[in-house]
Amino acid sequence: MKLTNTQSMKRKAGMTLIELTVVILVLLSLIAILFVGANAWKKGSDRAACIMNIRNVQQAVRGHQNMANKTTTDDLTKTDIVGTGGYLETDPSCPSAGTYSWVAKYPAVGTPAVTCSKSGDLQHAPSSTTGW
Repeated sequence: MKLTNTQSMKRKAGMTLIELTVVILVLLSLIAILFVGANAWKKGSDRAACIMNIRNVQQAVRGHQNMANKTTTDDLTKTDIVGTGGYLETDPSCPSAGTYSWVAKYPAVGTPAVTCSKSGDLQHAPSSTTGW
């Protein structure tokens, strides 16, 4: 049996509304995954930058302590470490809007000279520097 009207059987080119909705949902899902990954990357880079700031301050304090022949009973002044021509050119700042607290005296070996206010947060600088 041959159909005489073959034009009525052809499908028009294009997408249905359901197909279009599925494509949009897939794209939105991929974009959401991208944003989650970018946020995790940002937190990780902020954590690494904070740890590096603490490490740099620690090295500067130890260098000044050794060069100036200071002991752990001597007062630590931030101006000896930070400033033009000092061990650190600028005062370090936390990339996650935390603040650094300096100790009043030169720290003993294994004790950090600065701590970050966000160090208790698991996504930021560790609260313990044991093994540094």
